[in-house]
Amino acid sequence: MKLKLLTLLFLSVCGIASAQKKVKYNDKERDMLKTYFFNEGFNSPATKKVSTLIMKDGTVHKGYCNSVRTKKGQINEITFKDSISGNKETYEATKIAEAYLFASGMEKFGKVSEKFSNYGMGKRNSVKKLTSSDEVYFENKTVALKNKKSEREFLMQLINPDFSSIIAVYHDPFASESGGFSVGGSPTFGGGVVKSYYVEKDGKIFWLPKKDFKERYEQLFGDNAQFMAKYPYNSINWDWLSALILEYTRMSVENE
Repeated sequence: MKLKLLTLLFLSVCGIASAQKKVKYNDKERDMLKTYFFNEGFNSPATKKVSTLIMKDGTVHKGYCNSVRTKKGQINEITFKDSISGNKETYEATKIAEAYLFASGMEKFGKVSEKFSNYGMGKRNSVKKLTSSDEVYFENKTVALKNKKSEREFLMQLINPDFSSIIAVYHDPFASESGGFSVGGSPTFGGGVVKSYYVEKDGKIFWLPKKDFKERYEQLFGDNAQFMAKYPYNSINWDWLSALILEYTRMSVENE
């Protein structure tokens, strides 16, 4: 009986050790995981390019984004200057379904400069993508900012439009970034990793800071056993979030 108990205990310990064993990835896999697949998040809209608002009632307005009012960085009101009449009109986010705005030139310039001066970040979005004139897509979302109790409607920038069918990720305007290091005035190495996003899955949207990633990992990916076996939490990094969501989406769609 004692021998049997020891055997069971030994097998249990071996099982735990096996479960905690990290998965190793080859160079190609690690290159993919280090690639940043999200669009860059922008906070300042351009005022001299014709943007588009699509209202909940289907009405479409085209004009210049004269000004925006925000709450904790998220847009809750836009003042538009009509591109033909020149008249100004203010629209609340509660009445807007979607918005196609442009990032301000100064903010784009700043982000491009940062990418040029920041090495060691992994493969980021290309400079060409950062400097393109593509519109930035916003959509109406009801969210409790920073996971507080009160919910409100805001226009939030979707940053993974190409793979948002299961998990949608929205820009957090107040997100901090990890700092790098410099030696003797050399270019900065490392850093530049965004530390929080807003994430939507199963119709629920929540704020996801880096410190909550472990707690939320099962909620995000736990319904795909194949993914969890290949990318257990103890084998991944927060820096890989965009690649992990892309890979989770691909594997989930293939399994349908």
